[in-house]
Amino acid sequence: MSRIGRMPISVPAGVEISVQNNLVTVKGPKGTLSQQVGKEITVKIENNEIVLTRANDQKEVRAQHGLYRALLHNMVEGVTKGFSKSLIINGVGYKAQMQGKKLVLNIGYSHPIEFDPPEGISIKCPSLNEVVVEGFDKTVVGQVAANIRAKRVVEPYHAYGIRYKDEVVVMKEGKTAGK
Repeated sequence: MSRIGRMPISVPAGVEISVQNNLVTVKGPKGTLSQQVGKEITVKIENNEIVLTRANDQKEVRAQHGLYRALLHNMVEGVTKGFSKSLIINGVGYKAQMQGKKLVLNIGYSHPIEFDPPEGISIKCPSLNEVVVEGFDKTVVGQVAANIRAKRVVEPYHAYGIRYKDEVVVMKEGKTAGK
């Protein structure tokens, strides 16, 4: 069996889970998420735990077993704790600020970049050089953070641009004058 797929998912108090026709719905204090599970995977709720089993040992089914377990675990964690991604803005004159619900980025272009977050996502700016994206759906939080990062990707010579807080930028050596 899959090492990840066979681990049960513990369901904390305050989280409701329903399974109908391989559609798993997780409802918690932060929101509601749903995921369609493949036909070969069976989802059962036993003793406040979600247990996934697979029908056979084909390669694709084994891969789906771990995948759906990880997706369901992220859903349970998202509706209870939530997820966040931090971005750092580095550059001369680069800054981020909130105007209402819009994120306004001054990142070296001739005009400010405005970014509207989708429903269920909140963006905060604890400082002028930091942006925090928060939400209960891990995939949406990651995609919104990637969209913000794509506005000005880090260049490798001075490290100007937008990067994840835990991202390591490999710097290149600049030109050297011949002597």
